[in-house]
Amino acid sequence: MLKVHRCVRPVGLKSPSVNAVVTSVFMPIARRFSTSQIAPAHARFAQWIDATTGKLNTSGLETKWKVRWAEIKALEKQQKRTDSGASTGLSADDIERLFYVLVMFPYPSGVLHMGHVRVYTISDTISRFYKMSGKHVIHPMGWDAFGLPAENAAIERGIAPDAWTASNIDIMKEQLARILADFDWDRELATCDPSYYKWTQYIFTRLFEHGMVYRKEAVVNWDPIDQTVLANEQVDKNGRSWRSGAVVEQRKLNQWFAKITDYADDLLRDLEPLDWPEHVKSMQASWIGRSEGAEFAFALDLPTQCSEAQSISVFTSRPDTLFGVSYLAIAADHPLVSSAHLPKDRAEEVLQYAQQVSASQTAGSDRTQSTRTGVFTGLYVKHPLDLNRLVPVYVAGYVLSGYGTGAVMGVPAHDVRDYEFSQANGLSVLPPVVEPQPNSDAQSLEAPVFTGEGILRRIPENGPYGGMSSAQAAKEIIKVAAERGVGKHAVNYRLRDWLLSRQRYWGAPVPIIHCPSCGAVPVPESDLPVQLPSGIEISGRGGSPLARATEWVNCKCPKCSGAAKRDTDTLDTFVDSSWYFLRYADPHNTRQPFDALCASAVVPVDIYIGGVEHAILHLLYSRFISKFLWRTQSFGYQAIESLGTVSEAVKDSIRKKECGSAVNGEPFKRLLTQGMVHGLTYKDPSTGRFLKPDEVVVDKDSGKLRIKLTNELPAKSYEKMSKSKYNGVDPNETVDKFGADATRLHMLYLAPPQDTLEWDTQSIVGMQRWINRVGRLVDSACDTPPTQSIEKALDSRQQWSKEARETFRQTNITIQRATEALTGTFAFNTAIAALIELSNYLGTVADRKHPTFAHGLMCLIKMLSPMAPSVGEELWEIVHKSGYPQAIASHCATRNGTDNASVFAERWPKVDETALKQQNVTIAVQVNGKVRFRLEDIEADQSQEDLIQAACEHAQAKKWLFDLGSGKLKDIRKAIHVPNKIINIIV
Repeated sequence: MLKVHRCVRPVGLKSPSVNAVVTSVFMPIARRFSTSQIAPAHARFAQWIDATTGKLNTSGLETKWKVRWAEIKALEKQQKRTDSGASTGLSADDIERLFYVLVMFPYPSGVLHMGHVRVYTISDTISRFYKMSGKHVIHPMGWDAFGLPAENAAIERGIAPDAWTASNIDIMKEQLARILADFDWDRELATCDPSYYKWTQYIFTRLFEHGMVYRKEAVVNWDPIDQTVLANEQVDKNGRSWRSGAVVEQRKLNQWFAKITDYADDLLRDLEPLDWPEHVKSMQASWIGRSEGAEFAFALDLPTQCSEAQSISVFTSRPDTLFGVSYLAIAADHPLVSSAHLPKDRAEEVLQYAQQVSASQTAGSDRTQSTRTGVFTGLYVKHPLDLNRLVPVYVAGYVLSGYGTGAVMGVPAHDVRDYEFSQANGLSVLPPVVEPQPNSDAQSLEAPVFTGEGILRRIPENGPYGGMSSAQAAKEIIKVAAERGVGKHAVNYRLRDWLLSRQRYWGAPVPIIHCPSCGAVPVPESDLPVQLPSGIEISGRGGSPLARATEWVNCKCPKCSGAAKRDTDTLDTFVDSSWYFLRYADPHNTRQPFDALCASAVVPVDIYIGGVEHAILHLLYSRFISKFLWRTQSFGYQAIESLGTVSEAVKDSIRKKECGSAVNGEPFKRLLTQGMVHGLTYKDPSTGRFLKPDEVVVDKDSGKLRIKLTNELPAKSYEKMSKSKYNGVDPNETVDKFGADATRLHMLYLAPPQDTLEWDTQSIVGMQRWINRVGRLVDSACDTPPTQSIEKALDSRQQWSKEARETFRQTNITIQRATEALTGTFAFNTAIAALIELSNYLGTVADRKHPTFAHGLMCLIKMLSPMAPSVGEELWEIVHKSGYPQAIASHCATRNGTDNASVFAERWPKVDETALKQQNVTIAVQVNGKVRFRLEDIEADQSQEDLIQAACEHAQAKKWLFDLGSGKLKDIRKAIHVPNKIINIIV
């Protein structure tokens, strides 16, 4: 049991910045390095490579540039302060240049795993690229710091959750610095900081004022021993509490809900234009689950005494199958499932079954049998369009009260689940009422279930609707049902309203005061934030911890000043993360969550990066809150349209942003979902037991891995990293051993970001070797700086040598490939492969004084830098101090002066389209399908006729294309031409 006290240092924005950490920690280290570790002013890259081992001194190199970056950041910050006095706010040009790269903020667990390294390397690479492309990039970082893990850890460790969280944030910030991630730490936030959750609570009160939140009873997981509510993840697969081991019960508690269903159509409609992966859009659409159909009222045959129980309302997406109904199925907690409504002879059995179903529907329970189990209630209903037909009513495990009306039609002839249920419960089944269209490829009626649409059969059950198509019959059936008052057209959603309440301590308190006279009253903005109370015990038992803080709970009603009580629930952490991207736009605002213009200028986010596991709930809730705030004019064009302080040009820029792919308050324009990182896993093939790394050894004779104890070959696979599988990789150890740059390159090279990455440290040495090769190439080039700028050289392009033309072409091909990878496909592996090819080619160039070589080398360094920052910076400094930029004017855009040159102050190279075309090529000449000779160094893109003419004039032509006896050209029947590669002449 833990007693919570206020943490001495608030978390989040109040913690030391990374720049401060870098400066205080690494500056003294940098000063201690010897000359062999910190390169002198005009040193070469070889200074960083150990002459004996060939290993790069990554620690010294990274430390040097961390310190330099901290100095540059400090200068930029000082410059911002100097310029702020003359600032007139955002201009239209500023808005055009803004580019928002956002990575999903992490939960501060205190441990950076390889999945973190992957996603932050991706976002950092994209951010650095767009900075070099001339954009003003926003690349913030913060902490999704509330939630159950911190509370549990606090209980287990006997430390306050805010102190534990603050410590973890400091640790993870240092770890992020180690992988050379460059974030806007001035925008840092933490959701557990009162300065942040004040506005989370404010947004809740706005929802309340607009009628978008309400309170109702809802089922929760209840631990009967600990007397507390459990989250879904706290219930194991056997339906037991993770802590007490008790069988979890289902209980109803008053909970807060947000009316996300009011936005269901908007959320569905606005998905389509988004530049998101199709599978993510499909997952969201499926979760929203829009179904169009009808709602029918089945009147009870013997109505009970309660007036509200005169009929059962049922939604169906297939009104055309109404006459095939064999039974109705209702949820276990349907209002009819009570002793007041059930026949006395059935009540006991039905209620007992309903209790079993409720117990089986806990989050962790196996519900594979729920589609077949059921019990007859003893109740019957009348068919809405055939009152002489009685339909039995069952309680079924597959029906959920939260979906639709809590009751469904059972049509076994046209639904597989209904068929299985009828077979398991011995129900009589009506014959099919719909048959396939004539000459269609649909299944025949010989199968037990026909699920498709078709033609209503001409049978007595279908009455006048026989012979109609399914679509026509559905319209007519709904029309007649509406006229009789027993049905109507309806749209149903799988989406349920968002449950916001949590009965835990470590979360933002719900800002509501319950007054006996006034009811639920929102806390006034002037009284926000409602801070978490200190000095209370957290044990994970006995219900909400806040309910025990009596001094905190008891308060006065803001309306009538009478005695009242605070709400003791905290908000779902998805509420915290549903608007943080807006707060980043204006993180220090103390008057409002964010300034309307600041938020309108950056939202929608240009690129949002994160795991596909968040593809549904987080993204859906963020879209909902963003749309609500946009609709209520907290940001967006409508919010700034009437502001006299905003220029028309700025308003036009905001309007343009809202006319793109992300409309109507959509928060994320483009989404990049990265796959998981899997680790190499070893298993004992006999027992299936996971093996620790030290249980596997390399056989000296065969070189194969074997199990130390049994000498067997282990089973190898790549699986999700976890402690139980002994396949986790510590990022700190990887960076210590291989360096941050090689780790980043290897991470980006192994697989496209959307794919699962199989982490293998054995091949990372390839990246280390490539870095060293590029360093040696730069060192050798610095001995022969160019004699002319590329701009001047382009004027005499026709006089270039073949090698110079090809160097320029190879450079521009690489620029094109790398740019496309970083803006279009995000196939970083393709970009790195292109850079490797260019470096290999440059290594073969003989004339290194020609400007095309210098241009290629500098482009190579620039394109390498976003992925390998400290290596890129070092290489750029080396060529910068060797006279390269002075000779190549287009590559010298440095803002910090010669001594403080940074490659990230330079511009990303642009493609010269004219260089992509090959000037001369070699064409293989085939005669009847076999290569006989080649046309060397001829003009590219020649026609088939010109190539045949050139082939006939070749010295080898007499042997293969002319008749040896007569000396005449053989009859050419046809030719097959592969442009710039092959001409196959058939004679």
